[in-house]
Amino acid sequence: MILYNFLTRRKERFKPIKPGRAGLYTCGPTVYDYVHIGNLRTYIFEDVLRRALELNKYKVKQVTNITDIDDKIIRKSEDEKTDYKKIGSRYSKLFFEDLKKLNIKKAEVYPRATKYIGEMLKLITKLDKKGYAYKGEDGSVYFRISRFKDYGRLSELDKREIKSGARTSSDEYQKEDAQDFVLWKARKPKEPFWPSPYGEGRPGWHIECSAMSIENLGEYFDIHAGGIDLVFPHHENEIAQSEGATGRKFVNYFLEGEHLLVDGQKMSKSLRNIYRLSDLEERGIDPLAFRYLALGTHYRAKLNFTWESLEAAVNALHNLRTSLLRMSAEIALGENKKRSSAADKKEAGRILKMFKEAIDDDLGTPAALSLAWKTINDTGLNSKEKIKLITEFDKVLGLGLGETTKKYGKMPVKVKQLVMEREKSRVHKQFIQADSLRKKIEQLGYTVEDTGRGPLVVRKI
Repeated sequence: MILYNFLTRRKERFKPIKPGRAGLYTCGPTVYDYVHIGNLRTYIFEDVLRRALELNKYKVKQVTNITDIDDKIIRKSEDEKTDYKKIGSRYSKLFFEDLKKLNIKKAEVYPRATKYIGEMLKLITKLDKKGYAYKGEDGSVYFRISRFKDYGRLSELDKREIKSGARTSSDEYQKEDAQDFVLWKARKPKEPFWPSPYGEGRPGWHIECSAMSIENLGEYFDIHAGGIDLVFPHHENEIAQSEGATGRKFVNYFLEGEHLLVDGQKMSKSLRNIYRLSDLEERGIDPLAFRYLALGTHYRAKLNFTWESLEAAVNALHNLRTSLLRMSAEIALGENKKRSSAADKKEAGRILKMFKEAIDDDLGTPAALSLAWKTINDTGLNSKEKIKLITEFDKVLGLGLGETTKKYGKMPVKVKQLVMEREKSRVHKQFIQADSLRKKIEQLGYTVEDTGRGPLVVRKI
């Protein structure tokens, strides 16, 4: 299995720390608002990564954080005049609903930042003792970047670039250096706070992820995945504070998913082009069509979302499902095999190997989707083997294709009766009655196609 490691800027063979196991930390939401389709693209990529590891027989422990305390959540609670916990609870619930709609598998652990305050303070204390942390005049605790020699290796920025490009902030004069970042924020009026050796306050954003990942996966684990917008400063700061505290390497592989654009532009409130999954559903679009769209572009390439491209994904997914149902109906009719069973299985094995090679080449979902279509249209392979293959592919693609024949393949008794009546009418050349029965069958959501072996009945979806 080959993955593009952002730490080295090259593809590398995945070598787990523990044989047969993979520790995976995936960036989750800050629960102050709805997640948008750009966030969801990242979560789909992270899900494919997990599924690809499982395809390679790794036992995966996935940890996806829930950031339930930060500046944005506090501002939202102030604006709505409600408790920050209610804000976090509301948007966490909606986040999990979206994951379910997109067939994103559950992580083993969903740590919430507010449950790990003690672990964060332990890390800060370690950093303090080693000279990486200091207390500013305002009572906040900061990380001393000048002390960490390898700072910038993930983002490929050196300290001079970081310093010259640093934003001015209200607490900058409190810090030794403009580039230093906060580990513990001193208490402010009307804000949530916790006791600490450094005074009452709350954690900085970066220390939250270090504490949650280390506590659940250990000081040194396999893969950290997220969106490319988090490379600097968030992931860079995670590395610095984690390695500063533990004195050892933090993560072996960093995987970063590219941006989603809308009509070629970044999403922004001013452009009114920030879409949620519910916006798609309001247009009658199956959420899994968005997943199909995401899989069609490699995770390290920008994805340009347009309503036209989404409509094409809707049609493609519909056609895939319809093809599966048609093949299932053909099997029920007693399809004539064009090859021996041994030849079919050999060919199926070759195709499955090609699919795995595509996925193992840095999660090559576009090539994997293309192979799914080639399999559907392969005239030399029988329907039974095709369905088996697509079901195997879908363990990684996650489009619900494996459930299509189970969900839609069974014909209701009423439809069966109408089909039998229509067949009798055809045999007796009562064509007007047969056409009337066809219309009734179609009204119930099925199509009928007459073949030499009998009626081919397929559900319309």
